[in-house]
Amino acid sequence: MNVRGFSILLAMAVMYVAVPLLLGANLYVMSLLVASIAIGGVALAWALLGNLGGMVSFGHAAFFGVGSYVSALLSMKLGVPVFAAMLLGGVGAAIASVAMLPTLRLRGPYFALAILAYAQIFRILATEWKSVTGGSGGLASIPRLPEIAGFDFGSKVGNYLVIVTIVLIFALIYERIRASHYGIALRAMHDSEDATRIVGVNSTFLKAMMLFVSAFMTGVIGAFNAHYINFLEPDYAFSGLWSTLPIVAAIFGGYRTILGPVIGAVFVYLIDQLVFKSYIPSGHQIMLGALLAGMVLFSPTGLLPWIIGKFKRSRHAAT
Repeated sequence: MNVRGFSILLAMAVMYVAVPLLLGANLYVMSLLVASIAIGGVALAWALLGNLGGMVSFGHAAFFGVGSYVSALLSMKLGVPVFAAMLLGGVGAAIASVAMLPTLRLRGPYFALAILAYAQIFRILATEWKSVTGGSGGLASIPRLPEIAGFDFGSKVGNYLVIVTIVLIFALIYERIRASHYGIALRAMHDSEDATRIVGVNSTFLKAMMLFVSAFMTGVIGAFNAHYINFLEPDYAFSGLWSTLPIVAAIFGGYRTILGPVIGAVFVYLIDQLVFKSYIPSGHQIMLGALLAGMVLFSPTGLLPWIIGKFKRSRHAAT
C-alpha cells in the first residue's frame, strides 16, 4: 500500500472510529465538531465554484437557507422522511440557483455582489411568506434525524457521522469533476475563456453546472443543519455568516485543494471557540481575523498546501 492509500485509511479510522470513541461522551466538543464540519461542507462547495467555475460568491447563504427551508417544510408539512427531505433540500437550492443564471454574464466582483443580492432577496421572501415559512417567527420542532436499525442518528455522535459522510461524499464528487474532461476544460477557462470558446467549449454551460452542483451541496448542508438544531428563522438561515465563514475557512485551509476548505473550517472554528473565545469572550473575531491575515501573508496558498510542503521537504531532507 502506498503512502496516499495508508493516509486515507488512517484518516477514515480516525474520523469514524477514534473521534466517536474518544469524544463521543463530550457533548460540547461534539457539537463544535458538527458545526465546524458543516461550515467545512459549505466551504468545500464555495471552493468548487471558485476553483473550477472561476466564480467568487458572497451569497452562498442563499443556497444554505433555501435548502434549510425546503427540507424543514417537506418533513414537517408533508411527512417526507428526513434523509429524503435533506436531498430534496439540495435539489431545491439547485433549482433556486436557476434564478441566478443571468449573473453568469458578470465577472469578478460584479458576480459576487449579484449573488449577495440574491441571498438578501431570498431572506426577504422567507420573512414575508408567513403562511408557509412562519415569517420572522420561524419554524420550531423541526424533525430530528431518525433512528435506523437501532442507531440514533439524532444523537451527537449520529449527527457527527452523518455530516462527516456527507462532506466526504461531496469531496469525492469534487475530485471526480476535477479529474474529468469537464474539470480540464474548466481549468483551461481560467487562463483564457475566449480561447476555450474558440475550440468548442461551452463555458456558460460549464459555469452553470458548477453553480448547480455548488448550490446542491450547500443546500444539503443547510438541510442537515435545520434538522440538527430543530429550529429555523430567516435571519439565521440566510445569515451572512453562512457566506463569510466558509470563505475564511476555504482561504485559510487552501481553497485550491479539495480537503483544504474542510480542514480550514475545523481548525479555524475550533481554535476560535475553544481558545480565542476563552481569552476574549466579546471580541474573539479580532483574533480570528489576525490569524487569517497571518496565514495569507506567510502561506498564501493555505494551511494544507503548507503542511504538505513541509512534509515533502522533511522527507527529501531525510533521504
